[in-house]
Amino acid sequence: MTAHRLAPDQAAFPRLPLLAAAGMLAVVVVGAGLSRLSDIGRDSGPAPSVEKPSIVREMHFVDRDDGGIDVLDARTGAAFDEFAPGENGFARATLRGLVRDRKRADLGAETPFRLSLWRDGRLVLDDPATGRHVDLRAFGATNREAFARLLPDAGAPSQGDPK
Repeated sequence: MTAHRLAPDQAAFPRLPLLAAAGMLAVVVVGAGLSRLSDIGRDSGPAPSVEKPSIVREMHFVDRDDGGIDVLDARTGAAFDEFAPGENGFARATLRGLVRDRKRADLGAETPFRLSLWRDGRLVLDDPATGRHVDLRAFGATNREAFARLLPDAGAPSQGDPK
């Protein structure tokens, strides 16, 4: 078998389109990296409005030695619920992401998380320390319920003061 060489004017693929495609790919990769490092494209949560949530609860989440998570009321410091070890994977993953953002920003656990139920049914977990919001409706009814159970009854007065 003999090797057949193409003349320079018979190249297998034109060079200019190949360079253009490589350039576009580089722009996309750099743009994605920049948006990941900044707040560009990040969900900023519910649009500001004059309407206040119907129920708000501020709370701290504390890891236990057995792998469970205690849920403490931010006003009283009393534990009112828990995530048992090995259960509530969605809640654990959500909280892990929020805590990771705090660690990246060198923020501690002093500022409580805020869980808000809005009249239109939105259930939003906010981290006032980082400004991050998680609209829990987007994750389905079962995952939403993992956090909805942490709110007082809908007939009870709101707790906390949403800012």
